Amino acid sequence: EVAQAAHQLVPATATIICLLLLLGAAGKSAQIPLYVWLPDAMAGPTPVSALIHAATMVTAGVYMIVRTNALWHFGESAGQVAAWVGVLTALLAASIALAQTDLKKILAYSTISQLGYMVMAAGLGAYSAAIFHLVTHAFFKALLFLAAGSVMHATDGVLDIRRLGGLRDKMPTTYRTFLVGAATLAGIPLLSGFFSKDAILVAALDGNIGVYIVGALTALLTAFYSF
Repeated sequence: EVAQAAHQLVPATATIICLLLLLGAAGKSAQIPLYVWLPDAMAGPTPVSALIHAATMVTAGVYMIVRTNALWHFGESAGQVAAWVGVLTALLAASIALAQTDLKKILAYSTISQLGYMVMAAGLGAYSAAIFHLVTHAFFKALLFLAAGSVMHATDGVLDIRRLGGLRDKMPTTYRTFLVGAATLAGIPLLSGFFSKDAILVAALDGNIGVYIVGALTALLTAFYSF
């Protein structure tokens, strides 16, 4: 029904509707400037954090944009706004993650950054890439949070990474699982994060070279803070 009604809209009306949808998506999926709530949501139990970041809790805004794609097709300028909001959110959150010392907050800002990638893809019209990254991110981010929970249990609640170190020998299973999650988040080739992130960057390269450059820079920052 939305798709049928969208044909009757003039582009300006479609653009206004899409920008209002983007505002809602920014609040739900933690985009600039409405991202500050998400790191504070880390205060709960770690399995809850894993669910929040993996299930539809924070990705619902991305899903909404994808589902209303008929409107975005007619409001192309709104799509460009969404792409820039997404990629700048990705860059900002990645840069904040570089300076964090709380293990779970690093992962929280990482989620904001990856949500930025999804919004960027949706704004560029690469809806399948956005949903693909939504799904792959759900798996590796849940893995990372559960691994962080394992570290918390072993260290009696210590999350300050400046006090953590040498756990590889003491916690080999957690080390291996965390390494796989971090490598996937960083986009190491042949892991799922590589394919989904690459699909988004290819769409950006075709659609907006400026967005692509910022997205590629963010990918480098992601690899750095992950490891």
